[in-house]
Amino acid sequence: MSKAIIIDEEKCIGCSLCINDCPNSYLYLENKKAHTHESGCIECGHCYAICPQGAVRMGNYDCMDEAVIPMTELDSDILLQAMRSRRSIRHFTKQPVEKEKLRKILEAGRYSPTGGNAQNVSYTILGSRQKIAEEICVRLFRQGQKIGSPFVRFLKRVRITDDFFFKGAPLVIVISGKNKVNASLAAAYMEIMAESLGLGVLYSGFFVVCARLSRKLRKLIELPRGEEVITCLIIGYPAVKYQRIVPRKALKAKKL
Repeated sequence: MSKAIIIDEEKCIGCSLCINDCPNSYLYLENKKAHTHESGCIECGHCYAICPQGAVRMGNYDCMDEAVIPMTELDSDILLQAMRSRRSIRHFTKQPVEKEKLRKILEAGRYSPTGGNAQNVSYTILGSRQKIAEEICVRLFRQGQKIGSPFVRFLKRVRITDDFFFKGAPLVIVISGKNKVNASLAAAYMEIMAESLGLGVLYSGFFVVCARLSRKLRKLIELPRGEEVITCLIIGYPAVKYQRIVPRKALKAKKL
């Protein structure tokens, strides 16, 4: 493994921007040049991003020197209206999700924030195992209905069809990790990206329940050791179109 942060002393002008922005005090100024301690870097990349001279390189990553595009480039009113307009989709067309769109969805998850820059979220595209995974889940819920299991009791009026879990959608991504917040943030980033690409998304809490109950399902999806399924995104082109924004209860917020 390379050194976490490499400083090009010829380019460094000693402005201290990287030092002041480092959350872990990994950098320090000496002889008007930025230097690094032996350990303590969390590889967040703040120093790389903020350096006006391009004097910082991250040793363990491919540094592309891409320009920053601030969120202010997006119209905030349109963004908010679009977020208010979103709906969980349960009816999908048969049209497959293009590879480029899938790449963008996964990239959005990869760049979601994680505590301490842990980058500890895993993504599993069910692909060829999607049908088998759904069969396991359907069987589990049908058995639960027969024995009156509490977790499916409220579904007693619902017919559990063969496509009850994935709704005929062409793409299912299982998001797992050791930290629920990190994985949930990744899922939210991915959903917003999918919606921007004209796709519909359903968060499947039912699949999460099945993953907790079924060792066979966890083995099928090759759940990484020590991780748990946090959520499951069912993605495809919507077969329905909603006409208006649904109202919400009053905002619960207070100023202390």
